[in-house]
Amino acid sequence: MARIKIDLPQKFSFETELPVRVTDINYGGHLGNDALLGLIHEARLRFLKSMGYGEQDVEGAGIIMSDAAIVYQAECFYGEALKFQVTAGDFSRAGCDIFYRVTNSKTGGPVAGAKTGIVFYDYQNKKVLPVPEGFRKRFV
Repeated sequence: MARIKIDLPQKFSFETELPVRVTDINYGGHLGNDALLGLIHEARLRFLKSMGYGEQDVEGAGIIMSDAAIVYQAECFYGEALKFQVTAGDFSRAGCDIFYRVTNSKTGGPVAGAKTGIVFYDYQNKKVLPVPEGFRKRFV
Protein backbone atom coordinates (compact mmCIF):
# COMPACT_ATOMS: atom_id res chain seq x y z
CA MET A 1 0.00 0.00 0.00
CA ALA A 2 1.35 3.41 -0.96
CA ARG A 3 1.76 5.77 1.99
CA ILE A 4 1.03 9.49 1.95
CA LYS A 5 4.13 11.64 2.32
CA ILE A 6 3.93 15.28 3.33
CA ASP A 7 7.01 17.41 2.85
CA LEU A 8 6.70 19.92 5.68
CA PRO A 9 8.49 23.25 5.30
CA GLN A 10 11.49 24.00 7.48
CA LYS A 11 10.10 27.32 8.70
CA PHE A 12 6.68 27.90 10.27
CA SER A 13 5.23 31.37 10.78
CA PHE A 14 2.80 30.64 13.64
CA GLU A 15 2.37 28.30 16.58
CA THR A 16 -0.34 27.60 19.10
CA GLU A 17 -1.04 25.02 21.78
CA LEU A 18 -4.26 23.04 22.20
CA PRO A 19 -5.24 20.53 24.88
CA VAL A 20 -6.44 17.02 24.10
CA ARG A 21 -9.96 16.93 25.53
CA VAL A 22 -11.94 13.92 26.68
CA THR A 23 -14.18 14.36 23.62
CA ASP A 24 -11.09 13.92 21.41
CA ILE A 25 -10.43 10.38 22.68
CA ASN A 26 -11.61 7.37 20.64
CA TYR A 27 -12.44 3.79 21.63
CA GLY A 28 -8.71 2.93 21.49
CA GLY A 29 -8.10 5.34 24.36
CA HIS A 30 -6.07 7.83 22.32
CA LEU A 31 -6.62 10.91 20.14
CA GLY A 32 -9.02 10.03 17.32
CA ASN A 33 -8.24 10.84 13.71
CA ASP A 34 -11.45 12.84 13.33
CA ALA A 35 -10.64 14.85 16.45
CA LEU A 36 -7.16 15.70 15.16
CA LEU A 37 -8.70 17.15 11.99
CA GLY A 38 -10.94 19.31 14.23
CA LEU A 39 -7.90 20.49 16.21
CA ILE A 40 -6.15 21.31 12.92
CA HIS A 41 -9.19 23.41 11.98
CA GLU A 42 -8.86 25.32 15.28
CA ALA A 43 -5.14 25.83 14.67
CA ARG A 44 -5.88 27.14 11.15
CA LEU A 45 -8.44 29.60 12.49
CA ARG A 46 -5.97 30.85 15.12
CA PHE A 47 -3.31 31.17 12.39
CA LEU A 48 -5.64 33.29 10.25
CA LYS A 49 -6.75 35.40 13.24
CA SER A 50 -3.11 36.11 14.14
CA MET A 51 -2.89 37.97 10.81
CA GLY A 52 -6.22 39.74 11.23
CA TYR A 53 -8.14 37.36 8.95
CA GLY A 54 -11.07 34.98 9.32
CA GLU A 55 -12.20 32.03 7.22
CA GLN A 56 -14.82 34.21 5.54
CA ASP A 57 -12.52 37.22 5.09
CA VAL A 58 -8.94 36.97 3.90
CA GLU A 59 -8.61 40.38 2.30
CA GLY A 60 -12.22 40.11 1.13
CA ALA A 61 -12.11 36.45 0.07
CA GLY A 62 -13.46 33.44 1.92
CA ILE A 63 -11.71 30.09 1.98
CA ILE A 64 -12.87 26.54 1.27
CA MET A 65 -10.87 23.47 2.27
CA SER A 66 -10.35 21.40 -0.89
CA ASP A 67 -8.42 18.51 0.61
CA ALA A 68 -6.69 17.28 3.73
CA ALA A 69 -3.85 14.85 4.43
CA ILE A 70 -2.55 13.71 7.80
CA VAL A 71 0.41 11.45 8.54
CA TYR A 72 0.18 10.09 12.09
CA GLN A 73 3.45 9.54 13.94
CA ALA A 74 2.52 8.85 17.57
CA GLU A 75 -0.39 8.38 19.93
CA CYS A 76 -1.62 11.20 22.10
CA PHE A 77 -3.79 10.91 25.20
CA TYR A 78 -6.32 12.83 27.28
CA GLY A 79 -4.74 15.64 29.28
CA GLU A 80 -1.74 16.08 27.01
CA ALA A 81 -1.22 19.30 25.08
CA LEU A 82 -0.28 19.58 21.43
CA LYS A 83 1.81 22.28 19.79
CA PHE A 84 0.69 23.17 16.27
CA GLN A 85 3.15 24.98 14.03
CA VAL A 86 1.37 26.42 11.00
CA THR A 87 2.33 28.15 7.74
CA ALA A 88 1.15 28.54 4.14
CA GLY A 89 2.94 27.50 0.94
CA ASP A 90 2.65 25.80 -2.46
CA PHE A 91 0.62 28.67 -3.91
CA SER A 92 -1.39 28.31 -7.10
CA ARG A 93 -3.56 30.85 -8.90
CA ALA A 94 -6.54 30.36 -6.58
CA GLY A 95 -5.24 28.56 -3.52
CA CYS A 96 -2.45 27.18 -1.41
CA ASP A 97 -1.64 24.55 1.15
CA ILE A 98 -1.66 25.18 4.89
CA PHE A 99 0.97 23.00 6.59
CA TYR A 100 0.89 21.78 10.20
CA ARG A 101 3.60 20.23 12.34
CA VAL A 102 1.97 18.70 15.43
CA THR A 103 4.15 17.81 18.41
CA ASN A 104 3.62 16.82 22.03
CA SER A 105 4.05 20.06 23.99
CA LYS A 106 5.71 18.33 26.94
CA THR A 107 8.11 15.95 25.18
CA GLY A 108 8.53 17.74 21.86
CA GLY A 109 8.01 14.41 20.13
CA PRO A 110 6.25 14.32 16.76
CA VAL A 111 2.54 13.45 16.75
CA ALA A 112 1.54 14.23 13.14
CA GLY A 113 2.29 16.17 10.00
CA ALA A 114 -0.60 17.53 7.99
CA LYS A 115 -1.65 19.79 5.17
CA THR A 116 -4.98 21.22 4.10
CA GLY A 117 -5.52 22.59 0.62
CA ILE A 118 -7.50 25.80 0.56
CA VAL A 119 -9.13 27.67 -2.30
CA PHE A 120 -10.11 31.31 -2.08
CA TYR A 121 -13.81 31.74 -2.71
CA ASP A 122 -16.55 34.33 -3.09
CA TYR A 123 -19.43 32.78 -1.12
CA GLN A 124 -21.98 35.35 -2.28
CA ASN A 125 -21.32 34.83 -6.00
CA LYS A 126 -20.31 31.16 -5.67
CA LYS A 127 -17.03 31.49 -7.56
CA VAL A 128 -13.33 30.84 -7.06
CA LEU A 129 -11.11 33.88 -6.55
CA PRO A 130 -7.40 34.45 -7.06
CA VAL A 131 -5.16 34.28 -3.99
CA PRO A 132 -5.23 37.73 -2.35
CA GLU A 133 -1.85 39.28 -3.13
CA GLY A 134 -1.29 40.59 0.41
CA PHE A 135 -1.80 37.09 1.82
CA ARG A 136 0.57 35.52 -0.72
CA LYS A 137 3.29 38.11 -0.03
CA ARG A 138 3.39 37.09 3.65
CA PHE A 139 4.78 33.68 2.67
CA VAL A 140 6.77 34.01 -0.56
